Amino acid sequence: MTDKKPLGSRIAHKIRQTRRLSRKTVAFLFLLAGSVLVALTALLFAHMAEFALELNAKWVQRHPWYVWVALPFGLPLIVWLTRKYAPYTVGSGIPQVLASLSMPYGSVKTRLIVLGQTCLKIPLTFLGMLFGASIGREGPSVQVGAAVMAAWGAWCKKHNFAFKGMQENDLMAAGAAGGLAAAFNAPLAGVVFAIEELGRGVMLRWDRQILIGVLAAGFINVAIQGNNPYFSGFHGDELQHMLLWALAAGLVCGVAGGLFARALYKGAAAYTPQKWRGWVRRHPLLLAGMMGVLLAAVGTLYQGQTFGTGYGEASAALRRMYDAPPAVAVGKWLATVFSYWAGIPGGIFTPSLTIGAMLGQHIADIAQLQSGANVVVLLCMVAFLAAATQSPLTAAVVVMEMTGGQNLLFWMLLSALFASQVSRQFSPRPFYHAAGMRFRQRVQEEYAAERRQEEENKAV
Repeated sequence: MTDKKPLGSRIAHKIRQTRRLSRKTVAFLFLLAGSVLVALTALLFAHMAEFALELNAKWVQRHPWYVWVALPFGLPLIVWLTRKYAPYTVGSGIPQVLASLSMPYGSVKTRLIVLGQTCLKIPLTFLGMLFGASIGREGPSVQVGAAVMAAWGAWCKKHNFAFKGMQENDLMAAGAAGGLAAAFNAPLAGVVFAIEELGRGVMLRWDRQILIGVLAAGFINVAIQGNNPYFSGFHGDELQHMLLWALAAGLVCGVAGGLFARALYKGAAAYTPQKWRGWVRRHPLLLAGMMGVLLAAVGTLYQGQTFGTGYGEASAALRRMYDAPPAVAVGKWLATVFSYWAGIPGGIFTPSLTIGAMLGQHIADIAQLQSGANVVVLLCMVAFLAAATQSPLTAAVVVMEMTGGQNLLFWMLLSALFASQVSRQFSPRPFYHAAGMRFRQRVQEEYAAERRQEEENKAV
């Protein structure tokens, strides 16, 4: 028979339990507050991007000459502003997050996602869309989300409010994946992105706090905007010979996506004659102007269908309402590559989905597929995104949530996996991670130069 504890001891034990519960509740509330900040930032970014795209479409329709002024002169302006005020915001934003996650803890850990500079990516991307560049906001939302959550966590730690047991990597991963979930209105895709993309080659502790932070950002966005798919109106069922369609989509998009990732990584200098490569690297503003001229030419040829994210074209193709001009997928492929080579902030996520949708429409037209063309479009959207990023699970889950095509998830996974393997034959390293290593090396070189300068100053 055991003796009962004294009443005083039992009361003290209950008080300690209550305090522990209270601390956990407070920590959860601060995590939720960080997720709210990430979601609201992504939502603001989304509205700004939609406004920019609407203005661009209106101005292009009314004044066809607009892009011939805005792109050749506007892109160099964006490059100048980026290099002067926010040099680490160039491109997608996902490589910067991956580089930050892989760097050792210390003073340079968060250099690529400093809050003030990173938030400038929003107006800079807005300008790129306004001028007509083929860029998206989802990659930038990832970098901004990581910066917001990292800054929030550092502030909370400084004042001993919360996150004492969370490392910077945990906070960055939660913010980055939460930014993607909020941008696409796809909470589950954010979790898969965190595990497959952010956790590749990096030690992350997948405890409940990170996953809750990601899901919270997505669900907060759902609560504000409603549980509406990003691409609404898709309805499709399995086709005859579905296996062949899935493999065909994976093969075509795997080749196109692998070449796409290879072109993005190598840059414009790699495709110019040897004697001009040094000039191209030394004159980023002139390069941006040249890319602007090429973008204006491609956009004019295809009557504006290669400008911006291409959301309207992809959405119409999914609803069987898109009459694709000949080779428009090639035009969108080139427009996105030219936009990236220009050196401006902007993502490739949604433009990649649009390229895939256009390729799918071309395949359906060539095969004279009357009904079910939108299913081929869906498979190609998944396959091209998987090929471009070599993240097949993320691609399949993102498109599933964006379209509500859960009944075709198996075939989307199959196309994504096959396309990813085909893409590796042209681009052996995943684009985001290869680009991330460049940012990591750049930061390390800058830090080493700063240390040498400090030592020289001390010696003097």
